[in-house]
Amino acid sequence: MAQPPTPTKFADFLRAEGAHVVEVGEWYSHNRNHVGPWGPMHGVMFHHTVTEGSAKTVELCRTGYVALPGPLCHGVITKDGRVHLVGYGRANHAGLGDDDVLRAIIAERDLPADDEANTDGNRHFYGFECENLGDGEDPWPPAQILAMEQVAAAICRHHGWGAESVLRHLDWQPGKIDPMGPGLDWRILRARIAARLGKNPAPVTPPPATPSVSLSRLRKAALSDPARPGTPVTYTGTGTVEAALVDLGYLAKRYSDGHFGHASRDAYAKWQRSAAGGGYRGDDADGIPGRDSLTKLGLKAGFKVVA
Repeated sequence: MAQPPTPTKFADFLRAEGAHVVEVGEWYSHNRNHVGPWGPMHGVMFHHTVTEGSAKTVELCRTGYVALPGPLCHGVITKDGRVHLVGYGRANHAGLGDDDVLRAIIAERDLPADDEANTDGNRHFYGFECENLGDGEDPWPPAQILAMEQVAAAICRHHGWGAESVLRHLDWQPGKIDPMGPGLDWRILRARIAARLGKNPAPVTPPPATPSVSLSRLRKAALSDPARPGTPVTYTGTGTVEAALVDLGYLAKRYSDGHFGHASRDAYAKWQRSAAGGGYRGDDADGIPGRDSLTKLGLKAGFKVVA
């Protein structure tokens, strides 16, 4: 029987797999164990949050809401790849699902269709909520996918499970669609978990620093178009933002030169007008970055906004 490890050991083996773990408050004693049992454990389940904004997402998953008290998972994987531990024990994440699916997970065989909701999943699954709008358009950054791979492999390695013990909420509970969206190919992720389990954990190295973009310095760059080609780049964060605009299809790659010139401002104005960028209109979509639109761009591209 797969009993959950101690909270300390849980956090340790996540880190040993390379995950960037953030311990949120007294996560190790925050649970719903008074409602019912937790364990034996049989798998790792992933969800998406239908939220944006890392801080808001983590707090929601930690505290829950009136109809569904927290914790709503054991860990929150934000777009920058950090794994925020918010609870340990029974958590309100899986709900009732299909007993045939549970038997298939235990046997590590192909999953049947989930057409019943008759079995307590909160008892048997580790749950990770992943920051994503869940609209089918919000992308999944590589750092977030890597963190999902790392936590799944770490837990499976501890219990001696294979990648077949990893599932989505949509595999478990009828009517659920999560997680989904561009950049998340479940077959590829399961293959990556399986490949990782064929190796020993990589040596623990500090996670890469999240790039930062200064709003004030970026605005200054956007308001001072260089006088002529070849002018030295005065703020490197401009290149980070231009690269994000190129990736999203708003800026032609040839204009990604580190200068926030006319082409970059036009591209940024398109981002401001987009629904994902804030849906701004008129003078509010002038191509000069504001905190809200830049923060939204950073969430998609994996950078943080500073003063």
